[in-house]
Amino acid sequence: MTDPHHALAAEIARRRTFAIISHPDAGKTTLTEKLLLYGGAIHLAGSVKSRKAARHATSDWMEMERERGISITTSVMQFAYAGRHVNLLDTPGHNDFSEDTYRTLAAADSAVMLVDAAKGVEPQTIKLFQVCRMRKIPIATFVNKLDRAGRDPFDLMDEIEKVLGIPCSPATWPIGSGPDFQGVYDRWSKKLLRYERGETKGEKLAAETFDLGDPSLVAEIGEEAHAQLVEELAMLDAAGMPFDRDLFLAGELTPVFFGSALNDFGVEPFLAEFLELAPGPAPRESSAGPVDPAEPRFSGFVFKIQANMDPAHRDRVAFVRVCSGKFTRGMEVRHARTGRPLKLNKPLQFLAQERTLVDEAWAGDVLGLWDSGALRIGDTIHEGPAVEYAGIPRFSPELFCRVVLLDPLKRKQLKKGLDQLSEEGAVQVFYDPVRLERDPILGAVGALQFEVIQHRLRAEYGAEVSYVRLPHQIARWIENEGFDPRDFDDPGRCELLADGEGRPLVLFESEWHFERAKKTNPRLTFAAAVQPARAR
Repeated sequence: MTDPHHALAAEIARRRTFAIISHPDAGKTTLTEKLLLYGGAIHLAGSVKSRKAARHATSDWMEMERERGISITTSVMQFAYAGRHVNLLDTPGHNDFSEDTYRTLAAADSAVMLVDAAKGVEPQTIKLFQVCRMRKIPIATFVNKLDRAGRDPFDLMDEIEKVLGIPCSPATWPIGSGPDFQGVYDRWSKKLLRYERGETKGEKLAAETFDLGDPSLVAEIGEEAHAQLVEELAMLDAAGMPFDRDLFLAGELTPVFFGSALNDFGVEPFLAEFLELAPGPAPRESSAGPVDPAEPRFSGFVFKIQANMDPAHRDRVAFVRVCSGKFTRGMEVRHARTGRPLKLNKPLQFLAQERTLVDEAWAGDVLGLWDSGALRIGDTIHEGPAVEYAGIPRFSPELFCRVVLLDPLKRKQLKKGLDQLSEEGAVQVFYDPVRLERDPILGAVGALQFEVIQHRLRAEYGAEVSYVRLPHQIARWIENEGFDPRDFDDPGRCELLADGEGRPLVLFESEWHFERAKKTNPRLTFAAAVQPARAR
């Protein structure tokens, strides 16, 4: 008879949950497609570059993503590879959608950082790396587009170390670049993976291998390339950082791999190595102390809400990271914030928007739960004694506009749309706490978010809107208990509002106006971020 605890531990040990982070256009979605290809989830990989083609990237499911060729929202995909059960989180690279990425990283145990070989470390990569470092998430680096003209690999390593402050340990090393790219040498297996140019892209291809000392290798890549490879490997052995898995798991060292996602080179060796290196689920801090993933009682937290993944049914899906125990379809859990019981009858697993009902899941997995509106980002659900994981804060937006409804008869649809879309966390909705009939105000990190919301309000809710851009640049919540709007001494150039949960906040046109308001309201405490509501 199988020991239930042993069976639980074995299933958890198989789990790998990671996110892919990068600057826009580094090839992140293309890499995701190829990982899915090798995981057997798809048979032909798509490309976000092929906007006019019949096929689109699996992870880009939203209509605007297909039209623009960019990722707008995080996609969750699951597949099996070499005995592992993989939960892959493909995050938006565009800076305007960075908040979705920040929340998603709360659900990841590790990350893959994608770097363009020609461009090196770019601004959005820096921001996302900092979030990973703050969360102590182990990071593996994949340097992409080696088949194109790029920078010297030693220069790239130096830039990563100086700009990001993390030592590099190359696991593979390129032979040439651009038109002279001939493959990579695997320093760990002592094999050379030969790059063969061809017209076929997006199909599963096998890489040919050579021992470095194979006499035929010189004839294969040429004397000059061989001599350079031997010299560079000797330099790495003498002065390079040796790989230390403990440092990697602590987020203090990144192994570096080279390849070309578009041309399907170096991807499968990277996937195999990364899944061996990457950590499985680890204990998570909670209100009851650290919770071990092998704790038999189920618990998890909501890190993402997505409305209308199936436009035909106007559904709402809450994405839950399972933190402990085993999930069983139909089980009853408790909603920590409200204390109410929830029966989980429709658990889903995903390949982007494609979904299947699942009967079981384990710590480390990501589940989609059909939600009527009870769940919010940061909520905990659990079996047994009360437990609540740390919530995911909401940060101050930087851009603001007033929403103008073009058809007054669609006010009900507008409210429903704004309520649901704001719960996804991409934008925040603010109201005048005194004159509730005034048009609502949207706050966002990036301007493109406004365009997305406008498009989705029209397409998904039938509410056509226009915007009036506001001059404000700063939002700050008022943390004082029992705050009365009449107690606010308005110094001018600001607007007192309330967010969707009724918390007061003020919009300011500039830092100068904010500092002036602090002087005229010395008893008030202002905050740039707020934690979600906690358990009652």
